[in-house]
Amino acid sequence: MNDTLGTDVAAEIEAGLATLGERFRGAFAACNSEPELRAANAAILGKKGELTSLLKLLGRVPPERRREIGEQVNATRARVEACFSGRLLELAEAARKADLEATPFDLTLPGRTPAPRGHLHPITRVKDEILDNFRSLGFEVAWGPEVEHESNNFTKLAFPPDHPATDMQDTFWVHVAGAPPDARLLLRTHTSSVQVREMSTHAPPLAIVSGGAVYRRDDDPTHSPMFHQIEGFLVDERVTFASLKGVLSEFVRRLYGPNVPVRFRPSYFPFVEPGAEVDIGCVFCSLDDGTRTSCRVCKGSGWLEVLGSGMVHPAVLEHCGIDAERYTGFAFGLGVERVAMLRYGIPDIRLLFENDPRFLAQF
Repeated sequence: MNDTLGTDVAAEIEAGLATLGERFRGAFAACNSEPELRAANAAILGKKGELTSLLKLLGRVPPERRREIGEQVNATRARVEACFSGRLLELAEAARKADLEATPFDLTLPGRTPAPRGHLHPITRVKDEILDNFRSLGFEVAWGPEVEHESNNFTKLAFPPDHPATDMQDTFWVHVAGAPPDARLLLRTHTSSVQVREMSTHAPPLAIVSGGAVYRRDDDPTHSPMFHQIEGFLVDERVTFASLKGVLSEFVRRLYGPNVPVRFRPSYFPFVEPGAEVDIGCVFCSLDDGTRTSCRVCKGSGWLEVLGSGMVHPAVLEHCGIDAERYTGFAFGLGVERVAMLRYGIPDIRLLFENDPRFLAQF
């Protein structure tokens, strides 16, 4: 009984192979694309293909005929695979020929759908606007290196040797290959080093503004290890604090509007004397009586600090080779990120540096 059953299975496989015969060649030849060809091949050699189904019956063939039937199945598989590879190559050559003989594309024509245009980063936008404002006030823009000498960053700006800003906790000190062994170099902590460079190489009158990246060891929602500053100074004969107030008041009103209130508060900075913080009326709340306790930005004070300023310390002028008896001047500095955060209502400075297109697309 089992021999009869095995013989029937062998006969079934042989009949299936005979039925398949050369039919696959016509099926492959009728395919006009690679996806069609692969589908036809899968119908024969795939997991549920015709030949695969016959191969699964091989285990039920009598042992004395198993080798013979297996050779027939493998021979048919080889013919199918060879025919598939040949037809695949024919389709590839036909597609290549069609591309070469087709009407050429005019690559100089504009695209039908223009690519979406980007825009300036909010930091760049605010920085350029601030610099343009000072240009219109008569200041010249100057630039300086981000890797700076300690003397330009601290000493010539009259920082005392034990000032906290010179500590490793606040400053990134660097080693530059090829620099003298005694050179003390750092990533500049402010753009005031440009002030030193300009005053050391040019004679008054000077009206300079500079901007760029600075580096400090800060990292929290309102501080970043790398941020951008704009600092400027004016040195000439008979420059007074009234000159400072006039220039900065005009700048603030150009930046925030003609009706914004401005105030100056005494403050300490190592390289100016006297020094002052410049505040503006809170742009986020209505100042009916000068305050609004519900405003989270100004914390109910009605004022926002926007920049620091002061009269250039005589020691700074002397360190730069300028006669402090003849010349006076004022200096100021502000953080670009702070202006951007106030203007656009950004709660966390780190959003400006994460380069998330979902965030940047809002500006």
